[in-house]
Amino acid sequence: MATDDNSNPTNSNKKRKNYLPQYRPVKKGAYPLRAGVEGFFITCDGGREHQAANEAISVIESFYEELVDDAESKFEHAEPPKKPSNKITKFASDSSGSDNDDDDDDKDSNKDDAKDKNNLETREDKNQSAVASTDNGNDESRLETENAVPPQNQTPTEEEKPEHRDTKEAETLGPQAKRQCTDADAANSGSLPKKVETKSVDKLIEAELAELGDKSKRRFCKLDTGCNGVVFIQMRKKEGDPSPKDIVHHMMTSLAVTKKHVSRFLLRLLPVEVSCYTSDDEIRRAIKPVIEKYFPIETEKPRKFSVLYDARANTGINRTKVIDAVAKSVPSVHKVDLANPDISIMVQIVKTVCLIGVVEKYKELAKYNLRQLSSPLKEQ
Repeated sequence: MATDDNSNPTNSNKKRKNYLPQYRPVKKGAYPLRAGVEGFFITCDGGREHQAANEAISVIESFYEELVDDAESKFEHAEPPKKPSNKITKFASDSSGSDNDDDDDDKDSNKDDAKDKNNLETREDKNQSAVASTDNGNDESRLETENAVPPQNQTPTEEEKPEHRDTKEAETLGPQAKRQCTDADAANSGSLPKKVETKSVDKLIEAELAELGDKSKRRFCKLDTGCNGVVFIQMRKKEGDPSPKDIVHHMMTSLAVTKKHVSRFLLRLLPVEVSCYTSDDEIRRAIKPVIEKYFPIETEKPRKFSVLYDARANTGINRTKVIDAVAKSVPSVHKVDLANPDISIMVQIVKTVCLIGVVEKYKELAKYNLRQLSSPLKEQ
């Protein structure tokens, strides 16, 4: 029995490897958080980062589409199309002779009706006589007339000309046929541009699915922060798209009014317009476009601002130096007010990346906490 146990040492090693989790490779995020991105900084329940990221993308997309639709509707209502007026203008000179003109028109119309009746009667008599003559004729005469070739020197009459034939056919076919003929002729002549080949619905759906499957073409995608309870959603902004600040502000104001529950795992959602590495020089250089956008030097209404700082997984950076670097980059026209600021500059440090954004009414909107905004007010 002892020899049998020693003869198979490999079986024991295989079992040990299956029960040792430290031998398994550690899964790392394929898209880590880096400097130079913009999007949304989100806090969530610990251990629920994956569910919170998927939920955050759906919530942000819904409010993004709502904001874009509102902007398009406002633009359409701002410039209504100008329609020509169908009003009939009457002059004073026409009113005096209107009675006489009506009498003359009645007389003319009666005369025209009588002429039309006479013409119809004569046409019917001619048609009947022509039908009788053709019935009495022989088949040979019909063949001869069909095979007869017109002389070359004989000029066609006005009715036999191709121009008159086209006009008669167009009159019999109606206005729709006229449009089709003219469009076809114009396309053949080259006056109208050729129509672009339209793709089928199946091909369009396949192209859209391929675009959604490619993470590099998505508008909103998840980046791995490497911190517990922290999620970052990157926004690839295109021309005409609203900024992350506009989307988040619209979201918070609408939730404050409706009190609608839109999330299960999300806590706080903040916009990020600039990201850089955690050094004083990099922060001063990266924050310049944000300061120029929200804190102009020449302004009649100076703003009161505050700097809100928070750091995660980074103990080597000095808090006061970062706040001073941000506050000194703001022009001296604007003043610091920590109690009632008009606008707040958010500085969130995650490991070695510094995320900077701007928010309005931070305290009034429950510090941009979705749960507090959507929860009903307690009765006192």
